[in-house]
Amino acid sequence: MAQPVEGFSKRSKDEKIRWLAENYTDYPEETQRLLKQYWNSDAQLQQLHDEFIENTISNFYLPLGVAPNFLINGKLYAIPMAIEESSVVAAASKAAKYWGCRGGFHAEILGTEKIGQVHFQYHGPKKGLQSFIEAITPQLLQDAEPITRNMEKRGGGVTGIELRDRTDGLDGYYQLHCRFETRDAMGANFINSCLEQFATTLLREAGNHPDLGGEAQPIEVLMSILSNYTPGCLVRAEVRCRVEELEAESGMEGAEIASRLVRAVQVADCEPYRAVTHNKGIMNGIDAVVIATGNDFRAVEAGVHAYAARSGSYRSLTGAECTDGMFRFWIELPLALGTVGGLTQLHPLVKLGLNILGNPGAPELMQIVAVAGLAQNFAAVRSLVTTGIQRGHMKMHLLNILNQLGATEAEKTAVVDYFRTHTVSHSEVVARLNALRQMP
Repeated sequence: MAQPVEGFSKRSKDEKIRWLAENYTDYPEETQRLLKQYWNSDAQLQQLHDEFIENTISNFYLPLGVAPNFLINGKLYAIPMAIEESSVVAAASKAAKYWGCRGGFHAEILGTEKIGQVHFQYHGPKKGLQSFIEAITPQLLQDAEPITRNMEKRGGGVTGIELRDRTDGLDGYYQLHCRFETRDAMGANFINSCLEQFATTLLREAGNHPDLGGEAQPIEVLMSILSNYTPGCLVRAEVRCRVEELEAESGMEGAEIASRLVRAVQVADCEPYRAVTHNKGIMNGIDAVVIATGNDFRAVEAGVHAYAARSGSYRSLTGAECTDGMFRFWIELPLALGTVGGLTQLHPLVKLGLNILGNPGAPELMQIVAVAGLAQNFAAVRSLVTTGIQRGHMKMHLLNILNQLGATEAEKTAVVDYFRTHTVSHSEVVARLNALRQMP
């Protein structure tokens, strides 16, 4: 049985691997070989990766693909996508080609505001607290000026500070609700630094302030932290065409497909069980580009799903309608992204990904990412209401199944050719492979 380990972070990488392999795996030698197999042969590059996090033992690779032919606001993009799910890049590419000859994607920024909060406790009269916050706001901004100076030169900075009373939910709970513009940076470190300075000023100014009753310590700061919920940092993307321009499929004409697409989105908008899967498909496309461009996909996921539930019920992130013979399909969601700072300047493949996109600023990247999510959703919903999702998905998954079964290259070629005209399922692939292996 493994025992607690002391000073693990101070051990060499080889020592960490050996300890882990010997104490937690069934085949220690194989474990050590496997982990080292994924080290980069370039020692300098491997050191860069090692220093991203603590206790690095190896690299965990994701395929990096590209979805070409995305026409967005009249400009053609090839979009890098880092993801392991087999059908995502194929679906995005298919949607890009589909809409490329129908006017492409149209995207716009609705806002770029980000939020941070100083959470604190106060049990005195609210009127005095409000007067106090209004009085010290200029001082809050002045004390943070060394932090905000460079951001302001780039057109960003603190855009608002307000007191919010949340005592309806928790006794004595108030917050400084602060708004920020961070330009091409995602801005987490900038926002958090500002907030911690605000907290310092708040406590200093609160001591014996007459509006707070002259108490020595009337306010207790609990924490100062940015919010990953950014409903003011919004982007919208859309496709549209005449109904008759929608390509017929599975015996359905454009009008029927349009009607079914609209109805499918309406189902996701009113049924949370469907909405979760519907939106997860959107995030397949979004997360893949977010990861490939060095952004925080966990923050994006959290903010997007909170936005989907802003009405009190979890709903679709996309909308669709047919009006006056026009079919429209759109998405609106918050995306707090950055193209400077963090991994964008460190990870070689992230720098390459941004270069492939033409080195966009944050607003342009927001539009690209939103389009990737919209394309993914269109491809998925169109498959669902026409051929069904499994036919295309399982064909893309076929090579994964064959690799799991240890198929040779010759066997892969034969099985893939067979399933060009047959329905793919795991059991049918096993049966077909076994049949091949029994042939003389």
